[in-house]
Amino acid sequence: MPLSINVRATLLSVILLTVMLGLWEALNQPPEASGELSEYELLMGGAESEARVPPPSQVIAHAINELSDPFYDAGPNDKGIGIQLAYSLYRVMAGYLSAALIAIPLGFVIGMSPMFYKALNPYIQVLRPISPLAWMPLALFIIKDSEKSAVFVIFICSIWPMLINTAFGVANVRNDWIRVAQTHELGSLRTAFQVILPAAAPTILTGMRISIGIAWLVIVAAEMLVGGTGIGYYVWNEWNNLDLNSVIFSILMIGVVGMMLDVALGAVARLVQYEE
Repeated sequence: MPLSINVRATLLSVILLTVMLGLWEALNQPPEASGELSEYELLMGGAESEARVPPPSQVIAHAINELSDPFYDAGPNDKGIGIQLAYSLYRVMAGYLSAALIAIPLGFVIGMSPMFYKALNPYIQVLRPISPLAWMPLALFIIKDSEKSAVFVIFICSIWPMLINTAFGVANVRNDWIRVAQTHELGSLRTAFQVILPAAAPTILTGMRISIGIAWLVIVAAEMLVGGTGIGYYVWNEWNNLDLNSVIFSILMIGVVGMMLDVALGAVARLVQYEE
């Protein structure tokens, strides 16, 4: 009996992971110690002359140690990975939800009114391509608070995908459905909530899913700039400490949390999908 495509895909993923980890481990083993030191090593006090990336065995051991107590707090520059991720998630959700409160209602207005679309589209097209981090110096100058400035940057990067997808979804609701609502003499508010919103929901959730991915990308870079706490600051601080085990571990944690956020919104998106 042939294996299903899901089983084959899983087996292929496991094989690829095993091969990659094996190569990583083999190529980053410490060199064998010799009795003689080079002139460079003597100058450097006997340090290794060639930097190397920690092998997976070291990273896994470090990860187990970190995850055994993820919420420890030993001072401003020594907090567990759980605390760092919690700060980052708080900033992301604060900016993301603030953007949703503005982008979705405004997207409804733009999608339902060609006049509003023509009036606001030039501003959207000018502001949308600006890198969110370009707003950071201005935010720090005006807000004078690194925490709120980081939240503002998340707000800026999150608003555009939700706004554009909401407007697109609302504008492309089938006219037949709207005419049926008019035939049943539904008011504008009931039409918006009972007809347009359910029809546009898959597109709106797609925009929200794109936004959360962008927000999680941006918060890492923003925290590297503003410092303090958060997973971005953690990566930068561990790099300054030359602790590559922590750097690689934090990179993996960023990827895992990003995947979990995407999976969560993907599950919500599947709940509102429909077939015509």
